[in-house]
Amino acid sequence: MARTVFCQKLQKEAEGLGFQLYPGELGEKIFNNISKEAWGQWQHKQTMLINEKHLNMMDPEHRTFLEEQMVGFLFENKDVEIEGYRPPEK
Repeated sequence: MARTVFCQKLQKEAEGLGFQLYPGELGEKIFNNISKEAWGQWQHKQTMLINEKHLNMMDPEHRTFLEEQMVGFLFENKDVEIEGYRPPEK
Protein backbone atom coordinates (compact mmCIF):
# COMPACT_ATOMS: atom_id res chain seq x y z
CA MET A 1 0.00 0.00 0.00
CA ALA A 2 1.34 3.42 -0.94
CA ARG A 3 2.22 5.89 1.78
CA THR A 4 -0.03 8.97 1.90
CA VAL A 5 0.66 12.46 3.20
CA PHE A 6 -1.32 15.64 3.52
CA CYS A 7 0.41 17.61 0.78
CA GLN A 8 1.09 21.21 1.78
CA LYS A 9 1.41 22.25 -1.86
CA LEU A 10 -1.82 20.68 -3.11
CA GLN A 11 -3.72 20.95 0.19
CA LYS A 12 -5.05 17.40 -0.02
CA GLU A 13 -4.24 13.81 0.95
CA ALA A 14 -2.12 12.26 -1.78
CA GLU A 15 0.44 9.56 -2.42
CA GLY A 16 3.70 10.39 -0.68
CA LEU A 17 7.22 10.05 -1.96
CA GLY A 18 8.77 6.60 -1.78
CA PHE A 19 11.92 7.82 -0.04
CA GLN A 20 13.66 11.05 0.98
CA LEU A 21 14.88 12.68 -2.24
CA TYR A 22 16.57 15.74 -0.74
CA PRO A 23 19.18 15.74 2.04
CA GLY A 24 18.93 17.09 5.56
CA GLU A 25 16.14 18.67 7.52
CA LEU A 26 14.56 20.20 4.42
CA GLY A 27 14.55 16.78 2.76
CA GLU A 28 12.75 15.32 5.75
CA LYS A 29 10.17 18.12 5.62
CA ILE A 30 9.61 17.46 1.91
CA PHE A 31 9.31 13.70 2.50
CA ASN A 32 6.71 14.19 5.25
CA ASN A 33 4.66 17.00 3.67
CA ILE A 34 4.91 16.87 -0.13
CA SER A 35 3.19 14.40 -2.47
CA LYS A 36 4.62 12.65 -5.51
CA GLU A 37 2.39 14.81 -7.71
CA ALA A 38 3.64 18.09 -6.20
CA TRP A 39 7.26 16.87 -6.39
CA GLY A 40 6.73 16.12 -10.09
CA GLN A 41 5.43 19.66 -10.60
CA TRP A 42 8.55 21.00 -8.88
CA GLN A 43 10.85 18.87 -11.05
CA HIS A 44 9.27 20.37 -14.16
CA LYS A 45 9.75 23.92 -12.82
CA GLN A 46 13.29 23.10 -11.67
CA THR A 47 14.26 21.91 -15.15
CA MET A 48 12.87 25.11 -16.66
CA LEU A 49 14.81 27.24 -14.17
CA ILE A 50 18.08 25.42 -14.75
CA ASN A 51 17.75 25.65 -18.52
CA GLU A 52 16.36 29.18 -18.86
CA LYS A 53 18.69 30.77 -16.31
CA HIS A 54 21.69 28.64 -17.33
CA LEU A 55 22.24 27.52 -13.74
CA ASN A 56 25.41 25.61 -12.93
CA MET A 57 24.77 23.12 -10.14
CA MET A 58 28.46 23.21 -9.23
CA ASP A 59 28.04 26.88 -8.24
CA PRO A 60 26.94 27.20 -4.57
CA GLU A 61 25.07 30.46 -5.31
CA HIS A 62 23.05 28.76 -8.06
CA ARG A 63 22.23 25.82 -5.76
CA THR A 64 21.11 28.24 -3.04
CA PHE A 65 18.93 30.11 -5.53
CA LEU A 66 17.34 26.86 -6.70
CA GLU A 67 16.68 25.72 -3.12
CA GLU A 68 15.02 29.06 -2.31
CA GLN A 69 12.80 28.67 -5.37
CA MET A 70 11.94 25.11 -4.34
CA VAL A 71 10.92 26.12 -0.80
CA GLY A 72 8.82 28.99 -2.18
CA PHE A 73 7.11 26.72 -4.70
CA LEU A 74 6.45 23.76 -2.39
CA PHE A 75 5.68 25.48 0.93
CA GLU A 76 4.86 29.16 0.33
CA ASN A 77 2.51 28.83 -2.65
CA LYS A 78 4.81 30.93 -4.85
CA ASP A 79 5.09 30.19 -8.53
CA VAL A 80 8.44 30.08 -10.26
CA GLU A 81 8.70 33.05 -12.58
CA ILE A 82 11.13 32.95 -15.43
CA GLU A 83 11.66 36.34 -17.01
CA GLY A 84 10.74 36.31 -20.67
CA TYR A 85 9.46 32.72 -20.66
CA ARG A 86 6.24 32.07 -22.56
CA PRO A 87 4.70 28.60 -22.66
CA PRO A 88 4.44 27.12 -26.16
CA GLU A 89 1.21 27.89 -27.99
CA LYS A 90 -1.09 24.95 -28.61
